[in-house]
Amino acid sequence: MKFKYTIFYVENVEEAIAFYCSAFGLKQKMLHESGDYGELETGSTTLSFSSLELMTSLGKTPAPAVSGKPTFEIAFETDDVPAGVTKALAAGAKLVQKPEDMPWGQTTAYVADKNGYLIEICTPVGS
Repeated sequence: MKFKYTIFYVENVEEAIAFYCSAFGLKQKMLHESGDYGELETGSTTLSFSSLELMTSLGKTPAPAVSGKPTFEIAFETDDVPAGVTKALAAGAKLVQKPEDMPWGQTTAYVADKNGYLIEICTPVGS
């Protein structure tokens, strides 16, 4: 098996995709004509979005993301964390934790997207 994709449940799929393209420089892979599902190109694993409305219609009861009480995070790696944070904030992200040097040789920062998902912006470990 291989890890194929992660799906975020969001109010508005098109807006979520636009945010990730603007904030992190990702490219839209596809957006279903219904607007209820879309994907971003991120390498070998796809970052996907599904509307809360669609998931509810399929019998699921998704809870909204809460950045202050995350159950998971995603991470984007960069050589310039402060610049990455600045770009994300300009796109509408909210700062959760400013860039900080970690004892294991990594710089990390955290932002929340417009739906409350926690996003780490980090350097490679040991950089």
